[in-house]
Amino acid sequence: MPLWRKEGFTENEWAFVADSEPLPPTGGAVVTLVRWIAERETLEGRNAPVGVAVPAGAEAQDHLADLAGRPLLALEFAKFADGRAFSYARLLRDRHGFKGELRATGDVLIDEIPPMLRCGFDSFEVTNAPTLRALGEGRLPGIPLHYQLMHDKPAEGRWSWRSVDRENTV
Repeated sequence: MPLWRKEGFTENEWAFVADSEPLPPTGGAVVTLVRWIAERETLEGRNAPVGVAVPAGAEAQDHLADLAGRPLLALEFAKFADGRAFSYARLLRDRHGFKGELRATGDVLIDEIPPMLRCGFDSFEVTNAPTLRALGEGRLPGIPLHYQLMHDKPAEGRWSWRSVDRENTV
C-alpha cells in the first residue's frame, strides 16, 4: 500500500506482520494489538523497532497509555465514517505524550487528511482510490481557519477560537 506524508509519497519502511507470521529479523515490524498484548514482553525485547496497529474499539482505548512508548502506531479507519481514531490521536498526543509516528490506515478520504494532520497524524497508508489519485496529483484541500485546538499551533501564532483573538473569528 502506498505511504503518503506531507512531503509526498515515500517508501514504507515498516512491514505489517500478521499474527500467524514470524517477525522479520531486521527492520520495523507492525503487529496487531492482539499480538502486542499476548507477546508484549518478547516484542519489547526485540532489537528492531515494533509498532502496533490499533483498531477502533473499547479494547484499543484501554491500551492507549501503554502504547504511547511505541515508535509507530497505525490507527485504523475501517470505514470513513468511523472517527474514533481522531480521538485516539488527540489522546495519544495530548494526554499520553506520544512522540512517535502516528499513521492513519484504511479508508481515508481526501477531505479528512487536513484535520488528521491537525490531530497529529504524520503518515497515511490509504486504500481509497480517489484519495490516492488526489494525493498523487497534489490536490490536498486546506482549512484556512483554526477553529479548534490542534496538535500544531497555527503559523501566525494565534488561535481564532480564543476570546483574545476575536478579530480573527468569522
